[in-house]
Amino acid sequence: MRLHRLELSAFGPYPRAESVDFDILGTDGLFLLHGDTGAGKTTLLDAIAFALFGAVPGARGEAKRLRCDYASPDTPTEVRLEFTVQGQRLCVVRRPQYDRPKLRGDGVTSQPARAWLTWPGVPPEGQPAEGVTRIDEVNQIVQRLLGMTAAQFFQVVLLPQGEFARFLRAETEERETLLERLFRTERFAEVERWFRDRRTELGRAVEEHRLTVHDLVTRLAQESGSEPPDEADQAEDGWLAALRARLANDTEIAEQQDKQARYEAEQAEAELRRRVELAGRVRRVRAAAKTLSELDGQAVVRRAWATELADARRAVAVVAVNRSAAAARATAADAARVEDTAADALAQLGVAEPESGPAALRERAGALTEEAGRLGQLVTEADKQRTDVAAAAEFLRVQQRTTVELATLTRKLAELPAAVAYAREALDGATRAEARLTGLRAQATELTSIAQDVALLPAAEAAARAAERTATQTIDAHQRTRQGLLDIRERRLAGMAAELAGQLVSGQPCPVCGSAKHPKPAVTAKPVGEADERRAAEAERQALAVRERAERAATEAGQRVAALVGRIGRHDPKRLTAERAQAERQLAEATALAARVGALTDQVVALEAEADRIRACQRRTEEERTRAQTEHARLTAVIADREHRLMAARGEFPSVAARRDHLLAVARARTALAEARAARAAAEARWAEASRAVSAAAEQAGFADPATAAAAVRDQAVIDDLDDRLTEADRTEAAAKVVLAEPELSGVDAATEVDVDEAQVRLTELRREAEAAHAVLEGTRHREQAVGELADRLARAWADLAPVEGEYAELAALTDVVNGRGQNARQMSLRSYVLAARLEEVAVAASERLRRMSQGRYSFVHTDARGTHGRRGGLGLDVLDDYSGQIRPAKTLSGGESFLASLSLALGLADVVAAETGGAMLDTLFVDEGFGTLDADTLDLVMDTLDELRAGGRVVGLVSHVEELQQRIPVRLRVRKARTGSTVELITGGSA
Repeated sequence: MRLHRLELSAFGPYPRAESVDFDILGTDGLFLLHGDTGAGKTTLLDAIAFALFGAVPGARGEAKRLRCDYASPDTPTEVRLEFTVQGQRLCVVRRPQYDRPKLRGDGVTSQPARAWLTWPGVPPEGQPAEGVTRIDEVNQIVQRLLGMTAAQFFQVVLLPQGEFARFLRAETEERETLLERLFRTERFAEVERWFRDRRTELGRAVEEHRLTVHDLVTRLAQESGSEPPDEADQAEDGWLAALRARLANDTEIAEQQDKQARYEAEQAEAELRRRVELAGRVRRVRAAAKTLSELDGQAVVRRAWATELADARRAVAVVAVNRSAAAARATAADAARVEDTAADALAQLGVAEPESGPAALRERAGALTEEAGRLGQLVTEADKQRTDVAAAAEFLRVQQRTTVELATLTRKLAELPAAVAYAREALDGATRAEARLTGLRAQATELTSIAQDVALLPAAEAAARAAERTATQTIDAHQRTRQGLLDIRERRLAGMAAELAGQLVSGQPCPVCGSAKHPKPAVTAKPVGEADERRAAEAERQALAVRERAERAATEAGQRVAALVGRIGRHDPKRLTAERAQAERQLAEATALAARVGALTDQVVALEAEADRIRACQRRTEEERTRAQTEHARLTAVIADREHRLMAARGEFPSVAARRDHLLAVARARTALAEARAARAAAEARWAEASRAVSAAAEQAGFADPATAAAAVRDQAVIDDLDDRLTEADRTEAAAKVVLAEPELSGVDAATEVDVDEAQVRLTELRREAEAAHAVLEGTRHREQAVGELADRLARAWADLAPVEGEYAELAALTDVVNGRGQNARQMSLRSYVLAARLEEVAVAASERLRRMSQGRYSFVHTDARGTHGRRGGLGLDVLDDYSGQIRPAKTLSGGESFLASLSLALGLADVVAAETGGAMLDTLFVDEGFGTLDADTLDLVMDTLDELRAGGRVVGLVSHVEELQQRIPVRLRVRKARTGSTVELITGGSA
């Protein structure tokens, strides 16, 4: 892959459009990217990564903050990259998601992420000529052509030396994490995980089988009432056989006991039945004898009941006739009272009636009814007269009311046009104020924000100056600390022989030459040890951290000042207060007017609706007044004509209806009196006939007179009671005699005593014992059955457990081996084994460059030895020192040596990863920092190695602050920073 051109705008610290022409930079095959700390050198590399993959490496990608804070709202955040890969020239344009201020109003609006992929030349076969615009499709095409993921690209194209220095000193777990990301060995991790998951799953199955066996053994022991056997004896059938035999014997004994208890209970029950039967016969004899004795004492009373019953039955015929005579007498009395009432009613109506017969009374009543019928039509006209008088009065009131209402409506209708015009004028003014409201609000908000920025600017400028001073001081302090570290390392290298000599022990071999004799150990005046170097390195690291924080703080302070100045712009701070007050006053006035738009609109609509309503009401009222005038005149004429006829008809009565009602009432009273007199005569005749019939009936029934017959009369209930008592006494006497005559009671003495309670108590005790014996038998049978079922299930569970345990043991051993445990002597997992092979390839590729850059002294050695404290092995990486012939840890290399090793490792890893992924040839590489730790000779060796890279057709970009590189490399890309953002400058031919 070769880069051609990079363009970016509003990205990172670059507020405006910037471009980098890699074709010019790569003319010589090597170029330098330099600039002040925090200017944005690494951001250019981030822009390349973002254009290709839509992401930036490391912690910068996690922050997801790519838009420049100094950029104008109109400038989009965009990266454009042209490059060639696998013979195809492509152009990728990407925009990240970011927020920008709204074009109208307050707040921000979100700009979505977008991507475009086009082919400046002829597009490949199968690709659209207009390009691809979907983000996922762009990502797939780029990754397919490059043949590597974003993580691999970041590692093999953008070579950050700090990460490889940590890789050299890392433990197995840290190296494993990086190599996994590069070589994509997740599938081997999935294999390891599959074995672990399968072992866990099968382990759960084994545990479930074991729990089932243990549960069955526990339940079997509990059900049988015995102790469970030891786990070693659980698989033996002897325990189950002994349980079955013991429970069968218990069942047999319980059956015998149950049979004996049931026999004794049956015998006791037979004895109880015999005694109960005897006691019953004795009770029956005693009851019959007692009954006969009591009946003999009631003989006189029974004869009196019989006489009374016979007299009452003979008097029944007399009673019926006497009842009819009494009813006739009562009817005659009632008829006399009715006649008197009818005569009184007629007298109350003011009519004196002579002693006339019923026929004469009915004739006079008929004449009055005919006269009342002739007055019926005039009664209806009288009712209509009253209705018409009320209606005429109502029409007169309506006429008066509508005249007043018409005057009121006419006055209101004349007042409305002026009110409607005034309301419309006020509504027009409020509408104009509402239209100006948005602009006035935006102006007031802008002036308020600018006023706040003006207030914040002095403090921000002071803070920026203070941050610059602090950054300068921390840079000087870091340089001094770094120089001290270099001095200590140089002194330690110079005194290394003395340090080794200080570790020699007389009689023990030298770790360098192996001799046990030490004739002339080296000495130094003031030795410097490893602890001194560690302290100096830690001080340098802390100073660097302080420096970086101070530089970031200075950059951020400068950015804040630039942002404030940009937002203040052309506004004069002296006039800002007056402008702001005027804008707020205009906004308040417009807001107040705009708030009335709704109310004024409603008012205009209401006034117009009120005018329409008054006009409609005026028409309805006029129509109502005309109708009332017409009806009042018509009813007045009708009422006058009808009044003459009604006066003649009512006579001395207040109304025609009153006279008609009086006539009808007199007719009804005369008719009632006629009927009452006829009914009285008939009732008195029936009473005389009934009296004669009573005397004849008493004589015929054998009574001296009707009074004697009446005395013998009894109620039917009394008669029934006497009959029942006599019948019951006869029946009871006969029943008692029948009982005493029964054969089974012959010879039974009423004085015999029978003890039933003792037999009942005996039977209850024996039944309780029989039930207890039967319960024992049922429990024994149930326990025998349950134990048999559990024993069968336990035998099957034992048979199922053995193969599952065998399978689990085999899988567990294999899982341990795959995961680097158990019989795995190297303690290397499958994934570590694969990574170890890849790391060995990296060590071979990196050793070639390391030997050249170290003049043949150093080379990498891969080791699969286990780490300290039992750590897993397989990913060890040491250094072979050809000077001493010893293999030493990479941690013992000096700063410059560590840089050479890191660069060699990065270049070797890039070659191996590119070959592993099958990706495109990487024609453009970037090396980030680390050159400041090299001396002049070592720097020459490094430059020679980089020359070899560009001799093979590659373009190498160095990112560094080292001034010597600026003299060595004529083609440079300089990044300048300022308060308003960073810019990019191309330098060729050694120009400053």
